Amino acid sequence: MIDERLFEEFRTIGRDILVTGLTSSHGGNMSVRVGDKIIIKRRGAQLGQLKPTDFVETSLYGRDSGIARASTELIVHRAIYHNTSALAVIHSHPRTAIALSLSRDEIIPIDVEGSYLLRKIPVVSVEFASGSTQMADTVSAALKQYKIIMQRGHGCFSTGQTLEEAYHWISTLEEISDIILEHKLLGEPLIEYRKHSESYKKW
Repeated sequence: MIDERLFEEFRTIGRDILVTGLTSSHGGNMSVRVGDKIIIKRRGAQLGQLKPTDFVETSLYGRDSGIARASTELIVHRAIYHNTSALAVIHSHPRTAIALSLSRDEIIPIDVEGSYLLRKIPVVSVEFASGSTQMADTVSAALKQYKIIMQRGHGCFSTGQTLEEAYHWISTLEEISDIILEHKLLGEPLIEYRKHSESYKKW
């Protein structure tokens, strides 16, 4: 059975992801690393209605009985834990960020907060998504250098030392994306107010 305090964190973050529109009712997944184990949301569980039985404990390394019920993207979470120092991973489907990912190779903030927190969010492409080895390798490699990345047309993967930290980066990404979209809709030229803004593309 999942630890009560950890479950409460999962439940709170899951509800926040849903009510802030960062994924659909059953979309996305999240996990934490505890030693050589991963605790991950089971496939098909509703983010806004999470119960202790909606979580699976499985090995960080090999096959075990937990695999059958775990999220289909367990392979991606495992790769991220193997290749980064993350202790928490969240995958969600933020709408505006997904829309931007369809025509960009990177999302570069134009607002102060986004520029300070994330600088740049790379967009990666994979032919075979939803739990493929290709997806696991591509996403985990990108997260060696960034807190959060976008998979083109699919969604984001965010890392942190806690679920709250990983959620913070997703919330920030979608705010960045909304601001970019709304400025685009205004059709007005950007008045550059940041020093060395050109360096953000090289970050």
